[in-house]
Amino acid sequence: MTRTRIALHEVAPRDGLQMEAVFVPTDDKVAWLDQLSGLGYAKIEVTSFVSPAAIPALRDAEEVMRRIHRAPGVAYTALVPNARGAERAIDGRADEFNLVMSASATHNLANLRMTQAQSFRTLADVTRMAQQAGVAVNVSLSCAFGCPMQGDVPPAEVMGWIDRFVDLGVQGVTLCDTTGMADPGQVLALCGAALARQPGTAFTAHFHDTRGLAGANVFAALQAGITRFDASLGGIGGCPYAPGASGNAATEDVVHLLQCLGLDCGLRVETLAPAADTLQALLGHALPSAVRRAGPRWQRHAPPADFDSIRDRALAREAGQAGQA
Repeated sequence: MTRTRIALHEVAPRDGLQMEAVFVPTDDKVAWLDQLSGLGYAKIEVTSFVSPAAIPALRDAEEVMRRIHRAPGVAYTALVPNARGAERAIDGRADEFNLVMSASATHNLANLRMTQAQSFRTLADVTRMAQQAGVAVNVSLSCAFGCPMQGDVPPAEVMGWIDRFVDLGVQGVTLCDTTGMADPGQVLALCGAALARQPGTAFTAHFHDTRGLAGANVFAALQAGITRFDASLGGIGGCPYAPGASGNAATEDVVHLLQCLGLDCGLRVETLAPAADTLQALLGHALPSAVRRAGPRWQRHAPPADFDSIRDRALAREAGQAGQA
């Protein structure tokens, strides 16, 4: 397994908050994002420049993007759906555009209201705008590991879309398990094939824990050679087009796994806790992260209050049994 430093990308400010019913006030968003900026992330997805009517939770995208503190070494990215969104993102000084389309024709229509060909043409125009402005581009391929409506997406189709976007000149591609359908064997094969096919592209893996396999899939992606991962603080987020699809892989859980493996990602479970506390207070509900519920495996708990008497009785019985032998 690789010992290269792992890059963690925090997606809760965009992918997570867009699924929440509550609107987090702009001042609170900015303060929380500034808190995240000091933790060691490689990238933070700050917001989305979609229509405010479509995602009211992120209607303050420009203001948030302009007001956040930019920590050295952190890339601040935003989802950009179209040319108007690109103009807004450029004005907001986004370091990177994150463009989204689905590897599943069915999911692309349901989610984006466009055919894949229409999506590609739109994103090709946005890519050219980014290049003219000197802004990096990453493409997130939704449902790369399967679609809840269409079923399996042939790997050849995923590779075809990767090739087309690389030919446009994008810097990165994210392979997204949008609804938690991936399994470790599939992840190992698809990620390995993508890295071998386009070795000059920065590949990221994005998993959901819908069926409890996010950690296993992260491990498989690491084995394939992936060194960049999306994760969402607390595990918030999800997909509106997959009944029962739960949230993203929790940042705390991914960091915990990497710490257990002895891999450096610049973050630690303990230093994430205050930012997760802030998020929970802003949302007003518990966060689904497993590590947040149970604590890290190295956390120790005090024995029962009567442990000394339990031990003394056990030792006395043991001595009596030895004397009878």
